Amino acid sequence: MDLRAFREHPWRLMIALNAAVALGVLLHKITLPPFVPYIHLLVDYHFGFIKRALIGATISLFAAKVPVWLVFALGGTAWLIALGLFVALFRRTFGFEDRQLPLFVFIAGSPFFFKNFMHTLGHFDIYGCALAIVLLLIPARSLLFVAAAAVASMILILIHQIHFLMYVPTIAVIVVLRHYLVHGIHRRNAIAGFAACASVGLLFLVVQFYGSMAVPEARFVDYLSGRMADPSQTRLLSFSYIWYQGLAKEIHDTWARMPSNLLGVPVYALLIWLHIPLWRYFAALIRALSDEWHRRVVIAAISAVSLGYLIMFAIVFDYSRWISNWAVCMFLILHAVKTLPGADVAPVAAEDRRNQVFGWIVTLIPRVGIVRPF
Repeated sequence: MDLRAFREHPWRLMIALNAAVALGVLLHKITLPPFVPYIHLLVDYHFGFIKRALIGATISLFAAKVPVWLVFALGGTAWLIALGLFVALFRRTFGFEDRQLPLFVFIAGSPFFFKNFMHTLGHFDIYGCALAIVLLLIPARSLLFVAAAAVASMILILIHQIHFLMYVPTIAVIVVLRHYLVHGIHRRNAIAGFAACASVGLLFLVVQFYGSMAVPEARFVDYLSGRMADPSQTRLLSFSYIWYQGLAKEIHDTWARMPSNLLGVPVYALLIWLHIPLWRYFAALIRALSDEWHRRVVIAAISAVSLGYLIMFAIVFDYSRWISNWAVCMFLILHAVKTLPGADVAPVAAEDRRNQVFGWIVTLIPRVGIVRPF
């Protein structure tokens, strides 16, 4: 397609530019030391059951030594898989006609979504997103769907217990919207849902309160050094303390940083506002639902997921990551809402100049960050 055609179809140009921006974020990311992502690949269950060890334990089944480049290889693979899954989901939910491209730009091209996942390459956030997308793609007709959601949630908690607030609530919303609202609540699936919630909740409590390392930190670090392909990179083990840090210490550190972190709130509010065409579409979609009970459940679900993130903001200080993942959860819930019975809603207007301006701004913002904005 020539340049003139791109000018006539600005939303296609935005998609192409988003791809270029994501590549630029990747080139910058690989120049940074992967402190937290790398140590997670080293930690396994050698000293018994501990938190944040599932990924490292899985890698230990195939490799005795872990090279640093594996952070980028594994993270890049997860990113590509999540992107492929999302494209398949978007195609099935909305299609890829020209009139749906603005919606794709505001979701997939959002600095909250794949561009920020590229910046946080190697972190565990994207696994929650990918598993939630899988649950949006697979059939939801039987109790196997409820069981699959429970297993996915438990896997995420074993990867990192913060998923209990970050993606598990969204997975629960997907189950409610895709299974319970469609098939109704009866004794059998009510029992299955209760058992799933109880199992996930129990695992979280075990991981959170009984998953600390039992051996001295010096011994733990020595073991991790033995798993490194390049033992000279000892600086990458500087985050070993997180396996000894309790919930009270995490809350204390978060509130100690609260004054500086709150300075970023206006920036997050502005970034959210820049997605206003998307939020208006989402609100119209909810209003168009044919069942008043469905509308109430969706609003309650969005409120519950948002409450989980507010709790997380009070516990862990990676605010830029949390606000980005909150937005991703809203994007995924939007897809689930679209499957409910309702009137057809006009897509984000492609010809609207204001929408185009918002689209260009969202496209040009490379990412949100990890702890502070940008």
